[in-house]
Amino acid sequence: MTEGYIVATDGACKGNPGPAGWAWVAEDGHWAAGSIIEGTNNIGELLGLLNALRDHAGVADLVIQADSRYVIDTYTKWMPAHARRGWKTAAGAPVKNREILEQLIVARDARRAAGLPDAELQHVRGHSGHVLNEWADERAVRAAAHAAEGRESAWSSHGGQEQIDVTAAPPRTRR
Repeated sequence: MTEGYIVATDGACKGNPGPAGWAWVAEDGHWAAGSIIEGTNNIGELLGLLNALRDHAGVADLVIQADSRYVIDTYTKWMPAHARRGWKTAAGAPVKNREILEQLIVARDARRAAGLPDAELQHVRGHSGHVLNEWADERAVRAAAHAAEGRESAWSSHGGQEQIDVTAAPPRTRR
């Protein structure tokens, strides 16, 4: 069993690229989500991770679960090498989503400077009944729908929205 405070993240996009959303949902029902007018699924996934790190900056034993291997590999393996190579891939192409990756490095380094361990990232299988991942997906899809209506915003249980009951599955959302 995983020890620590567990937060699941996800991203969604209506078209790819298109209106996008990101979300994180924690084991205690706290959550946050946001919409961006134009993005990709990978941008939504990365923003879910970035906001989870920022919003839990003081949590010592932070476990972040994601269904995106791209996000996990980017954060744990590729990001430092990209920075060392001047934001070029191993093949020499410019790194996509550099601005978000730079912010992820800042968030990671802030944890280290505060004497906290790096967040532990775990892969979970998406759309397989993992309740926190399902809730994160529901929130990200809902945020992408707001973006499709031309609304760019962010919402959070820490900002006045109600916590959710993560012991039950989320309502079905339309993709």
